[in-house]
Amino acid sequence: MKEKPTPQNILFNRREVLSSAMMTTAGIAALSLSTERPAVAAERDHPFHPLENFKYDLGASQGWSGKGGSAKQVNVDQFPISKSIAGVSMRLEPGAIRELHWHAIAAEWAYILEGNVRTTVISPDGQADDVYFSVGDVWYFPRGYGHALQCVGPKACHFLLGFDNGNFSEFGTFSITDWLAVTHPAIAARNLGISVTALAGFPKEEAYIVPGKLPPPVPSEPFRGGSVPTSQSVHKFRMAEVEPHRFPGGTERVVAAAQFPIQTTMSAVLMHLEVGALRELHWHPNADEWFYVAAGRCRVGLFGAHGRHVVDEFRPGQVGFVKQGFGHYIEQLGDEPTQLIILFNSPVYQEISLSKWLAGNPAQLIADNLGISQTLVDQMPKHWVGIFGPQK
Repeated sequence: MKEKPTPQNILFNRREVLSSAMMTTAGIAALSLSTERPAVAAERDHPFHPLENFKYDLGASQGWSGKGGSAKQVNVDQFPISKSIAGVSMRLEPGAIRELHWHAIAAEWAYILEGNVRTTVISPDGQADDVYFSVGDVWYFPRGYGHALQCVGPKACHFLLGFDNGNFSEFGTFSITDWLAVTHPAIAARNLGISVTALAGFPKEEAYIVPGKLPPPVPSEPFRGGSVPTSQSVHKFRMAEVEPHRFPGGTERVVAAAQFPIQTTMSAVLMHLEVGALRELHWHPNADEWFYVAAGRCRVGLFGAHGRHVVDEFRPGQVGFVKQGFGHYIEQLGDEPTQLIILFNSPVYQEISLSKWLAGNPAQLIADNLGISQTLVDQMPKHWVGIFGPQK
């Protein structure tokens, strides 16, 4: 029969454990004196998980295709590391419409790569927007806001969509045709104010992307309900027209909540790297990073602590993901400049670069830390570089 615990035997057992621990510690200490294996090496043998794959070829994926356009998505199902951000590359033919829909679990961010796009959006308070976008423009729709997208020509359009939830699926969106198709005809007809007979001509399943007629350049009466109030939360931001941060090797245009107040869950950077440039070693303390290569090529090196690191090359249409706090760099490759669209799952943009970090420390401390001379430390950058120019 097991002895019932008492304060006395609990104390005795604790003393036994303590005594045993002290003897064990002494033994380990003695053993450590007899071994030449350095402590750092022992630490590095700790079984850390290897770094996850941080690259996905969105452009080469199959996706969805129809008469009005196409869509290719990447979320955790295809790209397991990207738990906080999902993305979609969407193309629409002139006049084509990404039908009226909403997203239940994610806000939507977009950047126009080619062509011109019209959006309509409705907010919970009944305010509406009908806005036209061109190359370099950004939109942001909070989670649950009803909206539609249309290519307004004269040529096809291409835009990148970002969502603040890696579990988001573009093909699990709440679409108007899908909803009406599964609703009892009597209920749907009553709600629409039409007859059940007329309802029979509606789509029998989700349309998703449909061909449409080109709208006028500026609609004279944008809303069916003339008294619908215009939205006071502007959904459009002209990112390409922002004055960039200029560095020796390129530029960065940042849009965060400070510049675009409705963008409450994400921030973004449009990065341009000149030939031979290097976006220096850096990390983001407050957010994961999801990037899309829009033009050119680059090499990205990722550091995951404890000696873990990986390097991979990226070309247009490919996506990368860097976890919050992981060190990384971006090296431009090839004879043409490289452009990246970068998303972060925070409305505040933060970064710490190696040059910025070293500039904020005493020279002697750096020399001692790295085991080098102060002369060598003096050659290091004394201010934030950001993007290095080509090597001379």
